[in-house]
Amino acid sequence: MPGTYSKLLYHIAFSTKGRVPMITPDVEPRLHEYLGGIVRTMNGVPIRIGGMPDHVHLLIRWRTDETLAALLRTVKARSSRWVHKTLPSLRTFAWQEGYGAFTVSQSQVTSVARYIATQAEHHRIRSFEEEYLELLRAHEIEFDVKYLWDSV
Repeated sequence: MPGTYSKLLYHIAFSTKGRVPMITPDVEPRLHEYLGGIVRTMNGVPIRIGGMPDHVHLLIRWRTDETLAALLRTVKARSSRWVHKTLPSLRTFAWQEGYGAFTVSQSQVTSVARYIATQAEHHRIRSFEEEYLELLRAHEIEFDVKYLWDSV
C-alpha cells in the first residue's frame, strides 16, 4: 500500500505541578487557545481543550510520524514559557511531570468532547485525583498510586 492512512485520536490529561489551581477564569481561554495553537503548529488537530484551575484535557488528532511524547514535551515547555512571559504574576506556574493519554474511537469523539466541555459539572462531585484514577481504571491501565502524583 503506497499511502499511510490513519486517524489517531487521543484524550490527554495533565495537571499543574502539585495540582495548584493556577488556571484562573481570565487565564483559561487564552491558555487553552495557546495549547491548541501548539498542537496545530506541530501538524495535529485540536478537537476540544478544556479543564479546571488545576488541570487540562486535550482531545486531539495526532499524526503517525511523531511520538505523542514529543508532542506533550513541546506542549508543556512552550505553554509554560508562554505563561511566564505573558503572565508575570504566574511566575511559579509549572505542569506536572507526566500525563495520561487514552485512545478514543471515532464513535466516542462527541462523548469525550462533551466530557471535556463540561468539566465544571464533573468536578462539583469529584477531584482531579479521583477523575484521573477513574480514567486509568476505565482504560485498564496498571499503576502504582505512589507514583501518580508529583511533589510540590
